Amino acid sequence: MFIDSHCHLNFPDFQEDLDAVLTRARDQGVQGFLTINTRLSEAKTLQEIADRYANVACTVGVHPHDAQEYDAEKLLKEITDLANHPKVVGLGETGLDYYYHQSPKEAQIKSFEIHCNAARTLNLPLVIHTRDADADTLAVLDQFKDVGGVFHCFSSSMDLCRAALDRGFYISISGIVTFKKAENVHEAAAFVPLDRLLVETDAPYLAPVPFRGKRNEPAFVVHTAERIAEIKGVSLPTLAKATTENFLTLFSKTQTFFTI
Repeated sequence: MFIDSHCHLNFPDFQEDLDAVLTRARDQGVQGFLTINTRLSEAKTLQEIADRYANVACTVGVHPHDAQEYDAEKLLKEITDLANHPKVVGLGETGLDYYYHQSPKEAQIKSFEIHCNAARTLNLPLVIHTRDADADTLAVLDQFKDVGGVFHCFSSSMDLCRAALDRGFYISISGIVTFKKAENVHEAAAFVPLDRLLVETDAPYLAPVPFRGKRNEPAFVVHTAERIAEIKGVSLPTLAKATTENFLTLFSKTQTFFTI
């Protein structure tokens, strides 16, 4: 049994067939789903999806691409208020993205710090997106050493992987691990201990081989898991058990309503 630890079920890609998407996933042994917030204007929709389906949880947060669109003076209260929903189990995705740089660096850092502050206050884990921003990401986290979470869709350096693990964070691997040239992700998948590993789709993005280039969906997380198990030299059931237990430990609020 698997849990897709990061997907975007509210995106337009799933508007017409979400029931079928989740049915296909469950048929493949994917029994839990965490749907991720990127804009606060969409938070209520995510909560409605989580309420509608069993074993679906959600987060609240602002993607770094959109950080400049929010009033920093109001953001903490907005996040805190939205996180009161019983199926909100984490905050994000938040973090820093200096590759696309769609929001100024200062706005991204401020938003990230506000999410960290909220995580501390609410005792919820962070879902972190980081790209080409390793040093600043760690610098922010080092201001909030009592906050934990996961580095999602990990594709950064091994230095960041080690630093994240040293700080108690989990690492989530996406379908990128099935790409032949993604050597850094292969290395991370081999290195991360089983008790600190999660699996995800980031659906509708980043479909794994053999579906690369098509719409990704939660059922495909099994292909990602198969490749990780191969890299780590463990059985698929062993990987499934470990990643499911890790998810339920990190997103501990899910234990109150997931039927696993």
